Amino acid sequence: MHERFVFDYAVVRIVPRVDRGEFLNAGVIVFSPTAGFLDCRIELDHARLLALAPSIDIAVVESYLEAIPKICAGGGEAGSIGDLPQRARFHWLVAPRSTVIQTSAVHSGVHEDPRAALEGLFEKLVRMG
Repeated sequence: MHERFVFDYAVVRIVPRVDRGEFLNAGVIVFSPTAGFLDCRIELDHARLLALAPSIDIAVVESYLEAIPKICAGGGEAGSIGDLPQRARFHWLVAPRSTVIQTSAVHSGVHEDPRAALEGLFEKLVRMG
């Protein structure tokens, strides 16, 4: 039997107008402390976002989204947040915000491979596969 790892995950959402509460899923963040794993998968569907918010500045949204993988990886490219331990970086990423980039509530799961869990969640929750 293979070892199974507990993980937490949150969906990255684009919320063009916070007052309306409408959102577009644009990624997934997965954290498994027992596996030493913190990573994300981000992909912005421009057509769907423009259908939801025709006047949104996609370049600005993408620049915000580009920070998430850097924070997951840690290190200097993520600024001072990159120096924090994985757990602290995950909690920083999923902290509640009232901005254009938000995350869902944190959910938990168990999987033999956290990367495979990330890919599966991404396909199911972002690509709607």
